[in-house]
Order: sequence, then structure tokens, then C-alpha cells
Amino acid sequence: MRWKSFGNSGLKVTELCLGTMTLAGQADRKTSYAILDAAFEGGIRFFDTADVYPIPMLLETYGDTETLLGRWMALKKNRHQVVVATKGYFPGGPLPIHRGNSRLHLTRSCEASLKRLKADYVDLYLCHGWDPTVPIEETLLALEQLRRDGKIIYAGLSNVRAHEVAEALVAAERLGIAGVHGLQPRYNLFQREAEESLFPLARRFGLGTMVYNPIAGGLLSGKHPPGKPPARGTRFAMPHTGEVYRKRYWDERLLQEAVILKREAETYRLSLVTAAVAWVLSNPDVTSAIVGASRPRQLADHLRAPETTLPPSLAQRLERTWFELPRRAPDLDTPRIEDWFGAIGV
Repeated sequence: MRWKSFGNSGLKVTELCLGTMTLAGQADRKTSYAILDAAFEGGIRFFDTADVYPIPMLLETYGDTETLLGRWMALKKNRHQVVVATKGYFPGGPLPIHRGNSRLHLTRSCEASLKRLKADYVDLYLCHGWDPTVPIEETLLALEQLRRDGKIIYAGLSNVRAHEVAEALVAAERLGIAGVHGLQPRYNLFQREAEESLFPLARRFGLGTMVYNPIAGGLLSGKHPPGKPPARGTRFAMPHTGEVYRKRYWDERLLQEAVILKREAETYRLSLVTAAVAWVLSNPDVTSAIVGASRPRQLADHLRAPETTLPPSLAQRLERTWFELPRRAPDLDTPRIEDWFGAIGV
């Protein structure tokens, strides 16, 4: 497992990052610990979480994933052997002051995350979405204060568009502060919008990138039969979260293409998961790919990806996929709170 510089910052991360939103939710505590152990033993030293995890996002389970991760790090005594990223933005309560990127909410959210993680600091703290109701200057100054207080080392933005990143960079320069050092966009064979502007912007200004959904929420496992509804227990069948993921990926043509790609990858004795993640990692604009699991054995194919060199003919086939599929309306907007929390009325 290679370590890479996170943009032009001093932060070093492994090229695979374990995403934890299934832990303490889809995966129970014992299974979650086993997943964390398997990731650590496989060389992953970069862990991504959020105050709002696990999925499905519910107020009654808010913070459970961070709590579990904190207990695991305390049990293993490995906090200083790993890089931890967490995020704030989504609601932690029913009122408007309990959400968004205001100074109040980000400060409270970060401090609460540190308590759950049993940590003095997090290596990377990201705004989980763009908040148009709060001036970016207020958000950046809140992150700067957290940095000066030693509660975070670096800051970043998740689920943002290129013009929003540019706005943040200009504001940080005007304020004379560090600003943001990294981005967390969505990127996979079926969604490559990040290549159009986010990646060039990150490259130009030295921002690290930790991309999520490298196997399209599980669609690029090739295990979802076309013409059938999502299987129970999968991300696509969840309440609210499932609706978001179905909107992103649950398309008959994509389902058919995943089955075809799976068959083609297997002719090279590769799983589609390994091939899809290896393809993501082959892009020099990607610093780290966030992979996840609801069972420990699911990590095996992900862990093979960094050591996999795709056969040229397969790499070309994967590269063509995006251009041969019918264009869909891009899903680039900041996640709407009501999409994720519709059932509880926040």
C-alpha cells in the first residue's frame, strides 16, 4: 500500500481510504471491528467518517460510527498510526442552528466528533456539503480557528462544484489564511464529471483528492441483476439513503453494463471491483480512493487494486464505458438535507 502526499500539504495518506458509513449500521459492532482490522492489516491507514454516519442517516444513530471508530482506535492503541478524516454539515438536531457550515455548527460538530473519536485532533476535517446560506468567509474562519486551536490539522470540502472551490480559494487568499487543502468528490467509471473541472482545479492549486463511490455504491460489483429491484440489505434498498443512491446509479443501462464489464474483467482473472478501483487509482489526479464494506471479505478485492496493473485492452474497454453510455443529467449539487432525512422532518 503506497503512501502519497495529499496535494501540496504535508499530509501523507494511503492510496486506499476506508469509508466507514456502513459501520455500526449495516455492519454490527463485531463485524465493524473485523472490517477495521482487515483494512488495517491490509495496509490501509486512512479512515474517512462523518458525524452523521452510519447510513441510513437518522438522528437516533447520529455519531454511532465515530463512536465505534474511536473505541476501536482506543482498543488497538493505534490513533497515531492512522490518518482520520471526518466531516460536518448535516443535522445533529431538529433546529436550523444544528446544521450547515456556520461557525457555530462547525465548531460544535467538530468538538463533538473529537469526543466520540476519543481524539485530541483529526487530521482532516471537511465540510460535508456547500452551504449557500452562510458566507464562505465565515466557514473558512471557523475552520481556521479549529486549526489554530489544534483540533484539526487540515481542512477540506466534500460534494462541491468547481466554482464553489474557486470561491473558497479566493476568499482564503483574501483573508490571508490557509483555507482548504483537499476535496472529496464522487468518481467512478459511471460518473466522471470531476474530470471536467474539479480535477484540473485541484491539480492547479495543489489540492489533495479523496474520491468516493469508486464502485458506484456497489453497482460496479456486477452482482445486481438487470430488470430486478434492489436486493434487501443493500445500500440501494435502504430508506432515504437508498433513494439517493438509486437516483445516482439505478439505471437499466448501467446495470446491464456492469454485468458485461464483470464478465470481461473475469476473462483476465480480475473481479470487476478490483478492476474498477484500479482504474480509479490509475488517474494521477486521484490521491486516494475511499472503499467500503459491510462484511470483512468484501475488502479483499479492494485491497488487490493498488497492486493491479490493468491489461491494456481491459483498460481501454473501461475507459470507453463513460463515452458509450447515454448521458444522464449530472448529479453534482450539494446533498440536500431533506433527501437524506425526509422521514424525520428536519
